[in-house]
Amino acid sequence: MPLSEIYAILMLVAFFGLLMLGMPVALTLAVSGFAFGWLGFGPMLFNLLPARIYGVVTSYSLLAIPLFVFMGVALEKSRLAEDLMEVVGRLSGALRGGLGLGIVFVGVLMGATTGIVGATVVTLGLLTLPALLRRGYDPGLSCGVICASGTLGQIIPPSLILILLSDIMNLSVGTLFAAAVFPGMMLAGIYCTYILVLGMVRPHMVPAVPAEERALTSVRQLLVKLVRVIAPPLGLVFAVLGSIVAGVAAPTEAAAMGALGALIVCALGRRLSWGLVVETLRSTARITAMMMFILICAQVFALAFRGLRGEQLVEDLFAFLPGGVGADIWFMLLLVFVLGFFLEWIEISYIAVPLFLPIFAQAGVDPVWLATLICVMLQTSFLTPPFGWALFFLRSVAPPEITTGHIYRGVIPFVAMQFAAVAIVYFAPGLATWLPRAIGW
Repeated sequence: MPLSEIYAILMLVAFFGLLMLGMPVALTLAVSGFAFGWLGFGPMLFNLLPARIYGVVTSYSLLAIPLFVFMGVALEKSRLAEDLMEVVGRLSGALRGGLGLGIVFVGVLMGATTGIVGATVVTLGLLTLPALLRRGYDPGLSCGVICASGTLGQIIPPSLILILLSDIMNLSVGTLFAAAVFPGMMLAGIYCTYILVLGMVRPHMVPAVPAEERALTSVRQLLVKLVRVIAPPLGLVFAVLGSIVAGVAAPTEAAAMGALGALIVCALGRRLSWGLVVETLRSTARITAMMMFILICAQVFALAFRGLRGEQLVEDLFAFLPGGVGADIWFMLLLVFVLGFFLEWIEISYIAVPLFLPIFAQAGVDPVWLATLICVMLQTSFLTPPFGWALFFLRSVAPPEITTGHIYRGVIPFVAMQFAAVAIVYFAPGLATWLPRAIGW
């Protein structure tokens, strides 16, 4: 084995070693990349680094990230989810499992407007978990549906993962947004079906809201409130995603519309204030700076790994796998799943995914379908015990009577549904490719 490939392996080992020691991910990427790149090539390799960093910070498609983050943070701080949950929960309360269906619906709508998984899980946990327990819902199921619904923002546009993958894979952001629509809706539909089936076979786990509680608000009052609460965010979703899918606006332009639209939605809900704007700007700057710093440090790691013939090492590894391209895809998905326990989706997108792209490009694999599979699998790793990020988010806001065992037990059925969704998208690629092709992308 050439010395450069040995350095590439040692660089990966050093990366995970530093990570286990508690060093921040961005610095881990930069330190391991600089150290082994210098050992392998000296300073010559990094003459290309300024150009790569300049390409990241001036990327027009990545400009959509702070704008979508602003939109999401503004809507999250406007307490949109609180109003949505109150109305949807009351409307579906007569149905067994109705509150669970309401949580899935709110998760879909927040995923399509905020796209910030941590904020969505924490918000749903604070708002709905005490109410579910008070109405007799099974504690494990309550935790599972909150975690699963909160992570829908990983796949439902405008997911930030899709924006990064479009940059990595040289695809249109609009193409990936269109590709993710049906898989995301399918996943939400699977969750709803599971809750409805539970309502039939185990009604004690998902009881209906008592009639006397539902009688406190008339149907007419509920419908008026439904229109007032749901129409603005739905209109924002259709304006942003519809303009992208219809080709009226580029994703960055649509993101700017979304940022302005979020402020309008806050104003319509009488929640807009100078304090909200300042706090939204601060959160947006903090989240965007964190993401861009990781992306810049990832350039160091990627440049060193490529210069040390790491890509050839990956190709040699794939050559040993039996089963052809299908086995290669499942191996990559399994690796993404495992890495999701330890790394954020940003590092996985910029470190792990590019390693496999040349192999799949040579094999003629549809990159749009591949990107959708990666997104669904990443969402699965967010839910899987014991390291799923969504579980930690919910644990931080759960009431004292909720144990870690409740959370782990509750998410297992949803993890199984996630794997089923990955398999469905794998065996039915048209779910991801039909809409982009129908639009003409």
